[in-house]
Amino acid sequence: MYQTSTYFRSANRANTYLAKEIIEATPQKLLIKVYDFAIANCKRGNMAKTNRALTELINALNFEDEKAKEISTGLMRLYQFCQDEMRKNNTDIVYKILTDLRETWITIFNRQPEK
Repeated sequence: MYQTSTYFRSANRANTYLAKEIIEATPQKLLIKVYDFAIANCKRGNMAKTNRALTELINALNFEDEKAKEISTGLMRLYQFCQDEMRKNNTDIVYKILTDLRETWITIFNRQPEK
């Protein structure tokens, strides 16, 4: 019984830390966290969680700004392709696409001046 109680206290502290980290995160850090979640679940072969993360990435796309519309359309097609490939259990290609996109975003964010 003691071990269970200790586990829940530890898990609760971890959840509190994670919630605080997410609330205080910049949009860039949140995007990377979604990629991290998608990549980790892709690696585990968890189609539902990977596709849920991909849906969040799709929902975050900007189709209102004309400058962003073309890029958003391309990313949406790529995310949808990844969702389809996860349904077919082709995790290797999805993992490769997601890790490459994550690295590309990090490169872009590192080029931007801090605000």
